[in-house]
Amino acid sequence: MNFLQFLMKKKELIPLITFISIAGVGAVSMSMYSFFKSDVIVNRWQNPEPWENVNPSKPQKLVTINQRWEPIEELQTVKKMTK
Repeated sequence: MNFLQFLMKKKELIPLITFISIAGVGAVSMSMYSFFKSDVIVNRWQNPEPWENVNPSKPQKLVTINQRWEPIEELQTVKKMTK
């Protein structure tokens, strides 16, 4: 209750604390979201080519509207030849 009493005395700090809290929560949530994405490289020495493990049928964006994936035959043949 001591913190709330302090805020009632200094009401000009309420918007500042609100905006700082929202920015902190947004930064933490975006970093957690980026950490668990499959196309984000966290340790590139252990897995130097993580983009090879990305599922192309799963959307990789925050918002995906009418996305359809179709494999390109030329890229598939080049990929088979290089491996």
